[in-house]
Formats: sequence, structure tokens, C-alpha cells
Amino acid sequence: MGLLETIRDPRDLNRLSVEQMERLAAEIRSFLISNVAQTGGHLGPNLGVVELTMGIHRVFDSPRDSIVFDTGHQSYVHKMLTGRQDFSTLRQQGGLSGYPSRAESVHDIVESSHASSSLSWADGISRARQLTGEGDRYTVVMVGDGALTGGMAWEALNNIAADQRRRVVIVVNDNGRSYAPTIGGLADYLASLRPTLDAVRTHHVYENTLGWWKQRLQNGGPVGRFTYHSLHAAKRGIKDWWAPQGLFEDLGMKYIGPIDGHDMAAVERALLKARNYNGPVLVHAMTEKGRGYAPARAHEADQFHAVGIIDPETGKAVEPGGKQSWTSVFATEIADIANEREDIVGITGAMLIPVGLHRFAERHPERVFDVGIAEQHALTSAAGMAFGGLHPVVALYATFLNRAFDQLLMDVALHKAGVTIVLDRAGVTGPDGASHHGMWDMSMLQIVPGLHLAAPRDATRLKEELREAVAISDAPSVVRFSKGTVGPDVEAVERTKDGVDILARRPVDEQSNDVLIVSVGAMAEMALQVANRLGAQGISSTVVDPRWVLPVPGSIIRMAAEHRIVIVIEDGVRAGGVGSRIRQEMRAAGVDTALNEVGLPVEFLDHGTRAEVLERVGLTARQVANDVVAQVLGTKVPFARPLPGQDMPTGQIPKIQ
Repeated sequence: MGLLETIRDPRDLNRLSVEQMERLAAEIRSFLISNVAQTGGHLGPNLGVVELTMGIHRVFDSPRDSIVFDTGHQSYVHKMLTGRQDFSTLRQQGGLSGYPSRAESVHDIVESSHASSSLSWADGISRARQLTGEGDRYTVVMVGDGALTGGMAWEALNNIAADQRRRVVIVVNDNGRSYAPTIGGLADYLASLRPTLDAVRTHHVYENTLGWWKQRLQNGGPVGRFTYHSLHAAKRGIKDWWAPQGLFEDLGMKYIGPIDGHDMAAVERALLKARNYNGPVLVHAMTEKGRGYAPARAHEADQFHAVGIIDPETGKAVEPGGKQSWTSVFATEIADIANEREDIVGITGAMLIPVGLHRFAERHPERVFDVGIAEQHALTSAAGMAFGGLHPVVALYATFLNRAFDQLLMDVALHKAGVTIVLDRAGVTGPDGASHHGMWDMSMLQIVPGLHLAAPRDATRLKEELREAVAISDAPSVVRFSKGTVGPDVEAVERTKDGVDILARRPVDEQSNDVLIVSVGAMAEMALQVANRLGAQGISSTVVDPRWVLPVPGSIIRMAAEHRIVIVIEDGVRAGGVGSRIRQEMRAAGVDTALNEVGLPVEFLDHGTRAEVLERVGLTARQVANDVVAQVLGTKVPFARPLPGQDMPTGQIPKIQ
């Protein structure tokens, strides 16, 4: 039996020697490589935080002490040390979440996994501890993978540092080498002194003595104050030369490090000093993403930040490749557009490759800007660039647009800025779960005045609509598309004058116009399947793709008036979504045709494949077709308009008490 199999609770770590802890670290890395290779997941980040996570659980007492991960994909080792070692169904429906999950364990706290928020959680938790008489409990944050590039993190630091009574320990997992490593004999000598110096600086006697001298000198008249300021300036100069701590200590935050985040003894010493300080402390640890796995370390792009199913020996993908993804279609097209237009610039939030701006950057590196995990800044900066004569293309995951809504509304839309926002991984994304489904965007965007929203159904339409979007210079434009493989093109049988594609007409006879099916984006295939099923039941249908769902095309309203019922199929939340907007436009035009919004419920949807999640919420061709048949027959609301000579159905209308 290995050591890992004996760890069922974090307290089990306390009986291990340093040598055994090092053996355990090796076992954990081996476990991660073999298991994540079979399921896919965030491999590189977790290989880099093994010793840090072990040290946190050995020094602090979870769940009495609260441990928060930012970002949440760094929590695999934490899961293993808190009794969750079955990774066979990681990120699969019914299996282990790829992020912290309160449903899984009392040791998990923050589930959202949207970066830069952890320090605000720590601020709130530690304040609550004080006010409820539990100020002796620690709040520990593991922050890294770019999370400190977000402004929210610094807002929280400013508040945490202002109260020296709160027991907050911030462990910075610095795997990006944001501070240059020092080399040479002097650096080695200083490194050997750091453990002793950190121990002195975090001791309460040191702080009390400094406080006493500060008060004496500042009360000692001009000479005393001059002496204090001179000594303080000298102290700061020496510290800033010795270690990059000035910014944190200027905030009032005690700083320890930098330390080797893979030296188990050094990690434990630093965390013990931080715990014993009894106030806000930042521990700066230098780590390697993908530590201990040669294929990850050799992967220059992102050290295997996230992988699919791979060969654990070589790190090469096992899943068949060659299929075109939505992201790759966008990547090639935006790079081609940038070749044609010098005013086009790209903006990404620390995701150059995942959102497909890398080809643009390869061709025109001076015109692509990575602002870090700072979506709010990205949108307002884009508004400024538009004012300056450029046309910015801001590429984000759809779920992260939530964070920049105010900037889109007040900085971009209010100022009629020609900014294009490209939303990757829109709709149900699958294995990353509730916080990463891109299902909120279309409902949010409905209320932005003047905004243009496109939802392409295939690769050809993505290229087409992207070019139409960057041609809009006086309003924000948004192009959204799904995660994963793009299917074959779905050709239209006709295009209306205002750009709506008619994908199919399924008449039963020359007079029939039963159902208008409005398909939004990637739902085209399902919409056509629904039409086929209706035809088999003797119900006629017309399937249309608006292409641009905002503003609502006039031809959609005209066709709605010609049919007995309208069905809008979208992969966003149906509350306030595209269907809801079309219904409002119909009413404003005096069209009383019934409309049924078919989309996602207002719920946080657990992880699973896209197909599994859609099946779970009833968004399948079979279920939609069954509902439409009932609506046409008058046994389910909303009822289709009756045929000439028919009475209005009474069906299943509930009696309101």
C-alpha cells in the first residue's frame, strides 16, 4: 500500500515525516498523471501545487480553517487529501467536479472558479469570524494561475491589509515567473538568510519593538522624525533589493518569501511563520506548472494547463484529431481580417490560445493585447481604442462576459463604440460545470441598447457574421459560438431581404402553415430534426435562422403572423432570452400568434457532456417535438391558433384560485 491510500483526512498528514511527505508528493504526481490522462482535466496547474497544498493542510486545520482556491482548477490535490481519490469519473456526469464543490465535501468553500475573487471571499470570511467571536480561525487562500492580474484581487488586498487583527494567509502560487529568478553567489547567500530573516520579521517581539521605536522617534521632535524617516527609507531600500515585497508591505501586508514552492521543508517553515504571525500574511512561492511531468514542462504554450484524454507516457492526445473546432474557424478568419484591415486589434484576458487570437498575434504581434484576467478593464480599454480610431475585437469565454457587463453597458454601448465581442464556449459547455456554462449571455445582452448579436449555426456563417460584425462602427456587436467541434454546413433554401435564412419548409399541403421554428445558432440541427418529426405527424413547419438575433429582423415577425404557433429554440436561459424578445416584438407589432420559448432553465447545471446536460433539461428533438404536437392539438399551452372553423382549445389551462 502506498502512502496516498492511507490519507483519508488532512490530519493523516501530521504523522508523516518530511521524507514521507516527499514520497507522498511523488505518489500524488503519479496519480494525477495516470488518472487525468484517462479523463482529461487541468493537469499542469495541479502538478505545480502538490507541495503547497500538502503544506497548507499540514499546517492549518481544515475545515475549521477555511481554505479557498483561486482559481478553482488548482484543487485536485486538495480533493485527494480530503478523502476524494476516485478520479475515474472526473468532470463526468455524476462524477467528481473539476472544481471545489460544497456538495462533495465540507472542505470545499468557493465553487465559482472565476479568477481573482478569492481574496474578497477571504476578506468576508475573516470579517465574519471576528464578528462572531471566532477570530482565532484562519482563512487561507491559494491564489495563482494569473488570478492576481484581476483588479478585484487588489481591491480585496487593500481591505485585508487594513486590519492587522485578521488571520488571513495568502499563498501566492507564482508559476508564471512574474519575478525574475535571482542567480549567483550573492543571491544564494541571501536565499540562505531568508528563513532566519522571515522568522525575525514575523515574530511578535519584532513588531512590538518596531512599534515602540516608531512612536518614540515620531514623538521626538524634528530630529526624531527625521531619524525615523531616514531609517525607514533605508529599511525599505534594503528589503526591496533583497526581495520583491515592497508593494505588499506598502499595503500593510507582511510578506514572506520568495520560497521554493517544491521544497517541502521550506513550504512548511514559511506557512508556520505565517500562522504564528496572527495577522494578514502573504507567502510568495515559486513553482513550476507541470512539475514532474516532462511532456507538460516541454509544452511551451501552457504546460498542459488543460488536457483531453492523453497517453500518460508521451502526453500525446489519444482522442482522434483532425476535426475543425469553432475556435479554430474564428482564429483563421480574424487573422485574415487583420491582414486586410490595419485598424483591427485583438484583446484577450490571459487566454490567447483558448479563444483563438494566437494566429492574429503571430501575424501582427503589435496589435494583440493580453490584459490578464481583467475582463472589466478589457471592455473599457476597447471603448478607448474605438474612440482612438481602432476597431477592437475582444475575445472571451461566454461565461466571463458576466464580469464585464457594466463596462459593456456604460462604456461601450452608451458611447456607441464600434467594439466586437467574440464569445467562445457559449451555451452548454459540458465538463466544467455550473460556473463555466456560457448560458447567461443572450439574456443579459437583450437589455443593452443598440447592441447587435449574431449566433452563427456553422463555420461558413461564423466567418460571414464575424465580417459583418467588424463592419459595425457605431455600436457594440457580439458574435457567440459553441465549444468543441463545428458540424457540417447547414445551407439555406432562401435568404430574406433582411438577412434571415430559411433552412427548411415542411408543408403538409398547399394551405398549411402550422409551426414557425426559429433556430438560434448551433441549435439548427435540432430544429431540423424537430421539423422532420412534426412532418411525420402531419404538422407543417418552417425552420428559420435569424443569423442576427438582435435587432430582431422584421421578416421573423411577418412570418410569425403567418403561422399558428412560433417555437424559438436557443441554448441560453429562456428567461429574458431570444424567444422572450421575439414575443415582445410580435406583441408590439400586433401579432398575437402563440410563442413557446425553448431553452435552458434558470438553474445552475451540473457538469456532464453537452448532450447529457441537454437531455437532462429536456432540450432534445424528441421532447421539443412532443411538446409542439400537444400545442398544435390544443392539449398543452401555449395553444396554436385554431384552424378556420375550429373552436379555441381549452386543453389543460389551470384554474386560478
